[in-house]
Amino acid sequence: MSFTLPPLPYKEDALEPHISARTLSFHYGKHHQAYVTNLNNLIQGTEFEKKSLEDIIRETANKSDKVGIFNNGAQVWNHTFYWHSLSPHGGGEPKGALAEKIKKDFGSFEEFATLFKQAGVGQFGSGWAWLVLDKDGTLKVTKTPNADLPLVHGQKALLTCDVWEHAYYLDYQNRRPDYMDIFLKNLANWDFAQKNLEA
Repeated sequence: MSFTLPPLPYKEDALEPHISARTLSFHYGKHHQAYVTNLNNLIQGTEFEKKSLEDIIRETANKSDKVGIFNNGAQVWNHTFYWHSLSPHGGGEPKGALAEKIKKDFGSFEEFATLFKQAGVGQFGSGWAWLVLDKDGTLKVTKTPNADLPLVHGQKALLTCDVWEHAYYLDYQNRRPDYMDIFLKNLANWDFAQKNLEA
């Protein structure tokens, strides 16, 4: 079983002016595709060849001899999740059960937004900012470096923002805080996060 690049949930220019078609063509068409290609090459002829992406990630996490498989597998998963965390009609505040849970666990949406932005801006180097459902049933904001992800920490990812430079540099240069602001105000797909909470 080889993995394929999953289709974007919208056209490459659908997120403009917030994320340009040029950024998406590089980020999705080159970076995400490279992770898929590398993963297929690395698992060929191994015990991982017929396993699901999630199983590959779980079984290679923290194994020094499987770091290449983990990094590429996790990045395939992270990027697919990130595309769905974005919406041309996104941003603003969630509604319904997710809005209530955010208010209960963070005190207010504004407090959540501050923590989420801090996680993304404060992630040294490459990585990800996440809204997760933790093992104890509460919502948390976390950040992970490089390819690391909530799946291997017993947490359920609800929403993510990619803070690797290739996610924003063509549009925002070194202004990561501006990119995080735009993500929350204009792009965050709260319907997707709500579905993940319910699942």
